[in-house]
Amino acid sequence: MADSPVQTKVKSLRWYRQYHKWFGLALILFFFLIGITSILLAWKKKVELLPPTQKTKVESGTWILPSQMVRIGEEEMEKLGRDPEVDRIDIRPDKGIAKVTFKTHFTEVQVDGFSGEVLSVGTRHSDWIEKVHDGSIVDFYLNGDEGAKLTYSTLTSLGLIFLSFSGFFLWYYPKLIRRLKGK
Repeated sequence: MADSPVQTKVKSLRWYRQYHKWFGLALILFFFLIGITSILLAWKKKVELLPPTQKTKVESGTWILPSQMVRIGEEEMEKLGRDPEVDRIDIRPDKGIAKVTFKTHFTEVQVDGFSGEVLSVGTRHSDWIEKVHDGSIVDFYLNGDEGAKLTYSTLTSLGLIFLSFSGFFLWYYPKLIRRLKGK
């Protein structure tokens, strides 16, 4: 004998409840990390997770070459005993500065774009928080090729999609069952 529509929905509801609970428990730490780091990244400038952007001390002139900015950043890291391998340069023409960041640590050197003077050296906390947020922190410390990031992002995304889907049915099926029983 076939199940009635109510029995079918009740069985589905039990299935969704079990899997929703176990998927949620398995992924709760990752969702917590993503939530906390999302808040921190949204507020990164307000809570000073980045060193404040300096301004040039020179009114006008000719910009130094990007290769000179790299050399200045490398020299500053060598003075501090840190790895000098540069990751990127963020040039801010409106402020007259360039931010030099590094591959193996979260330090930034702000260089005056006209004089080449080092304006500040600071830690970019938002960079490591972003790596925790997207899972690439594991690849960063293991010198990986984004395998951990892709696995982490894929599993948490699929988990969130499944939990959203099952959560909808945990909300909807009781309403549907009551309506079917009322007929």
